[in-house]
Amino acid sequence: MSTQTWDPSAIRKRGLEALAKALGPVGMVRFLQQFETGVGDYTKDRELYLKDLDVQSIVQEIKDRRARTPTD
Repeated sequence: MSTQTWDPSAIRKRGLEALAKALGPVGMVRFLQQFETGVGDYTKDRELYLKDLDVQSIVQEIKDRRARTPTD
């Protein structure tokens, strides 16, 4: 295995070439669209939205939803 060091732009170029070869141009774009950096502060948002929840209330909500949803 090679221990060659590549700069980030070279790695990106080789990676995109490999993706295009393996997936075709449309598949490459679809693959890349799966990854986005997002915005905001996940930790602060999570604390804000989940501050009033505990395990028991989450379990109860799951049970309630399952009871309302017909099974196949």
